[in-house]
Amino acid sequence: MKFQDAVFEAAFGTLRQIPPSDLPEVVFAGRSNVGKSSMLNRLFGRKNLARVSSVPGKTITINFYRCGDVRVVDLPGYGYAKVAKGEKRRWAEMMEGYFAQGRQIRLVVQLVDMRHKPTEDDYLMMRYLRDTGVPFLVAATKCDKLNKTEFAARSEGLREELAEFGPDLFLLPFSAEKGTGANELKAEITRVVGV
Repeated sequence: MKFQDAVFEAAFGTLRQIPPSDLPEVVFAGRSNVGKSSMLNRLFGRKNLARVSSVPGKTITINFYRCGDVRVVDLPGYGYAKVAKGEKRRWAEMMEGYFAQGRQIRLVVQLVDMRHKPTEDDYLMMRYLRDTGVPFLVAATKCDKLNKTEFAARSEGLREELAEFGPDLFLLPFSAEKGTGANELKAEITRVVGV
């Protein structure tokens, strides 16, 4: 899979706008401000292909990127406290609707902030993926913000906090800034989509 060939295709703000799934999809999910756009830009080898918002909770569209014969899907971030209840409801309906469309989802890259315990919203998302049989891995972002001792402690802590998802859960420390984990993540995505 040639990540550097990625191009932005479209952004959709409502479920009915989303065209049917015609290619394998790799989906990126996580709470607002967890670093999805920065991760995508690192994987694509570009600075601004995925827009990095200065305001958390600002991305309220599902963004599609074409990467050869694979589609990369950037879901809107969840869990930002200042977003109105109506907006949160719209987000939930859009997410459930997206996953219920029978799409060719090969993998969900679920982002959590390595510095902190996963939020209740993170657990809800991962339980939903597990319960619906959607394959996912966990990328623990912002690992570069931890020193060696903190990194070791949080690596162990995360394993315990995510124990309910089984010992085979693919858990990958990631830094968009330093590139930590980028090659491993690309290799796993390539393996899963088979191109």
